[in-house]
Amino acid sequence: MIDSHPYLVGLIGTGVLPSLTPPMHMAEARALGLTYVYRPLDLPSLGIDPERIGDVLAWAERLGYDAVNVTHPCKQSVMAHLDRIDPVAAALGAVNTVLFTSAGRVGYNTDTTGFAAAFGEGLPDATTDRVVQLGAGGAGSAVADALLRLGTAHLTVVDLDAARAGALAADLGARHPSAVVDSAVPADLAAVLAGADGLVHCTPVGMAEHPGLPLDAALLRPDLWVADIVYRPLDTELLIAARERGCRTLSGGKMAVHQAVDAFALITGTRPDPDRMTAHFLDLVAAAGDTLAR
Repeated sequence: MIDSHPYLVGLIGTGVLPSLTPPMHMAEARALGLTYVYRPLDLPSLGIDPERIGDVLAWAERLGYDAVNVTHPCKQSVMAHLDRIDPVAAALGAVNTVLFTSAGRVGYNTDTTGFAAAFGEGLPDATTDRVVQLGAGGAGSAVADALLRLGTAHLTVVDLDAARAGALAADLGARHPSAVVDSAVPADLAAVLAGADGLVHCTPVGMAEHPGLPLDAALLRPDLWVADIVYRPLDTELLIAARERGCRTLSGGKMAVHQAVDAFALITGTRPDPDRMTAHFLDLVAAAGDTLAR
């Protein structure tokens, strides 16, 4: 039976036109018999400054959108324009899903649960005693929290903005007092990676519109696992370099699927099938000519 409510959803951010999230949501909706339209709203293509995220939310709400997903660079700035924020998202300081409800705009974060599920699937036996994370932005906050929930004993957050890295480390340390959380700048990478078990990359470097490597590939070594949350492309320059040096890797594809599973459930009230959504995702990847990095 076709659901009587037609869902209208958007993806707000920069560089979102190649995103596989909209077609992945719509494929799962079709499988569930839901009417569901999901469109990317790329701010640069629309000539809209990201600082106008509040205006974009207002426009989407007035145009009848049920919800929007929010990505770089608006996951933190969007919070000032919401009526209520889920406690997990509030603690993280970042929102990636906004529902337009009769009670107002409600923000959630499915990045943190999505990464935790992805890591458990892709690197189930990886040692996480000491982990280095590149990036202290909205996605970085969510991933760092997931790493600490997964048992990381010592997390070092590295960012070009030393103050931002320090602030995130202090916040994480306060919320996870049993772990050691500190911060560093890129110039310190050689020292902090020397004793690390793994590296997680949470910056836009490597995305289709931001190609390149986020660090000197010479710092990678075979006993270091490397996870990248960028998934478009799946085979980022970082993952290619890591595999060439014998590292175990985790692409951003698994996180993309699992955060989408949680977002879809929030938007529709219907829990999707994770295995089927993974199949949708792999079909889309194959159609796009990408290779899923395992």
